[in-house]
Amino acid sequence: MTVTSADVARRAGVSRTAVSLVLNGRAEGSISAANQARIHAAAAELGYRPNAAAVNLRRRSTATVGIVTDEITTSPFAGPLLQGAREVAFERGYLTIVADYGLDDEREHQMVQALLGRQVDAFLHAAMSMREITPDPAMVELPTVLANCFAAGGPAGVIADEEEGGYRAARAVFERGHRRVVMLAGRDASETDYIPATALRRRGFERAAVEVGASEARVIDAGWNIETGVRHALALLDAPQAQRPTAFVCARDRVAVGVVLAAARLGLRVPEDVSVVGYDDETDVAADMSPALTTIDLPHRRIGELAMELLLATVLDGEPLPEADVLVPCELVVRDSVGPAPTR
Repeated sequence: MTVTSADVARRAGVSRTAVSLVLNGRAEGSISAANQARIHAAAAELGYRPNAAAVNLRRRSTATVGIVTDEITTSPFAGPLLQGAREVAFERGYLTIVADYGLDDEREHQMVQALLGRQVDAFLHAAMSMREITPDPAMVELPTVLANCFAAGGPAGVIADEEEGGYRAARAVFERGHRRVVMLAGRDASETDYIPATALRRRGFERAAVEVGASEARVIDAGWNIETGVRHALALLDAPQAQRPTAFVCARDRVAVGVVLAAARLGLRVPEDVSVVGYDDETDVAADMSPALTTIDLPHRRIGELAMELLLATVLDGEPLPEADVLVPCELVVRDSVGPAPTR
């Protein structure tokens, strides 16, 4: 049998109007604290749940957030980011609708219009990799926060602190005494697969090198896959011991896998002869390889959580949206692929 507000009113000994005011958060100044407590207790005892559709109609809200994504649903990082956003939304009584436009601008516009037609209360735009975007103009008519992307002069984005990530990756080897360190970075800005994180990670690496006076440290524009790591590491490690690098900082965990494979091919041990740091902490890669990879964790889940927290703070609490991008720290995950610099 369905429990109604009238049942709650009878149990608490108050009017239905009082029940409505209390359970809809509008009792301040009109209903005594004692009666509010009785109403909440009666509702809990009876298992009463307000009709969500009716509540949202009164609030002129659908209690939904439209999440517009580029091609994140095909990315290994999609799960944590979207899950973080969804869980925060659900905790605050909101549901999400995810629309993936596959990097097709026209399709993005169509999806934004469709979500507006469903009267979402706000938008979250999430990207597969950290990049600059131009949000659909119709989207920013509602409160909007960007996740893992940013827009010049547009809504604020919640993004990883990539420069600090590059710095921490470099410090992981410099603090173990390494000085002949190579950073295998991603593509430079002239390449089609360039991402802005590349320059930021490089800046962090170079800052750490300057701090410790590592004049032999250098950066090579490489790529993002295992073959990249194998090819560059073979060329660099097939040299006299006094000349070859003692450590690599890699643009991605998969590049680090390639470095480890190349070292093994040359009869070198990780981390005894050469240390390796990855970047991403990719599921089923970093922790499962041998040796387990020391790497930088990209905080995708926290990015999703924080983006939704900021968005709903505006929608529900009237807080202003941030005016500048919000940086989320990238943490070093210490495992087994970094050791002290060889002394012989």
